[in-house]
Amino acid sequence: MMSDPQKPDPHASTQQSNAEGAAPARQRIAKAMARAGLCSRREAERWIEDGRVTVNGAKITSPALDVSSGDAITVDGKPLPAAEPPRLWRYCKPRGLVTTARDEKGRATVFDNLPDRLPRVVSIGRLDINSEGLLLMTNDGDLARKLELPSTGWMRRYRVRIQGRNIDTRALEGLADGITVEGVRYGPIRAELETQQSSNAWITISLQEGKNREVRRVMEHLGYPVNRLIRVSYGPFQLGNLEFGAVEEVSPRILREQLGEVKKQIPGKGGTAKAKPRPVKPGGRKGGKGKSFNRNSPEKAGAHMASEDPAPKKKAGARKGAPKRPASRHPSQPKPGPRSD
Repeated sequence: MMSDPQKPDPHASTQQSNAEGAAPARQRIAKAMARAGLCSRREAERWIEDGRVTVNGAKITSPALDVSSGDAITVDGKPLPAAEPPRLWRYCKPRGLVTTARDEKGRATVFDNLPDRLPRVVSIGRLDINSEGLLLMTNDGDLARKLELPSTGWMRRYRVRIQGRNIDTRALEGLADGITVEGVRYGPIRAELETQQSSNAWITISLQEGKNREVRRVMEHLGYPVNRLIRVSYGPFQLGNLEFGAVEEVSPRILREQLGEVKKQIPGKGGTAKAKPRPVKPGGRKGGKGKSFNRNSPEKAGAHMASEDPAPKKKAGARKGAPKRPASRHPSQPKPGPRSD
């Protein structure tokens, strides 16, 4: 079938590049729009169906089109911006927010409460409305999907307060073999009793899979309802001292290093699943003075958890006579004593 010589061909640039043997990398038009930071892929598909997008001068109405950097793409008559490089942020989620772009029940969302300076972002995984702590954000949907895969080997670590006296530590240890709850199979879970406080107890949980409400369902199955859940790390990234609602970007250098480690861990990405991610300390620095903890090591994760509880020590060399700042309680350092929410 011959194309109309009077009608622009949206495939023209790509066809020419193929003929010359130097075709740029191609991707779906909706993905290209999302990477440019204009919208999500689903929104891009709707915009295309509404006739708001042209490729090489021709209006398109179907997202089933591959494009490359050699194609001239416009949205609402304006050229498509260049694709943004992948970026990553650490966000401290408070309770009461849902991790979704739009909530059908009209509840407040995480994205409604992000600073205006952030570009369009998506979350890497989710935390339910009553959970709090570390939530990673990125401007790259492909990166988000990649880092959610259990094949990265990244541990998600939580501090969990449960209701119960005389916690059965053997039952917690048995989770290392996995467990089936109401027909759903959950993979190995590392659970350790941290402290017993009257009718409540704090435990640390490390897992790789992170299915929907996994921690709450497994604990309730054991007879220990969860009344507080705080994610303190996701792979090599830590919650650190972020306050509720605070956002901090991971430096591009650290992100590049960690993405390199991820490629080594995902089968088919040029490496082996045995590679371990390097721990990244809050503030974007890796290594440095002090103890270094491997986020994939449950034993060291437990040791690190214990180090988070004591009040911070007075810094050496403090200026004499300076007014003392009241110590702020971080979400990863819960107020002592029994409490039910």
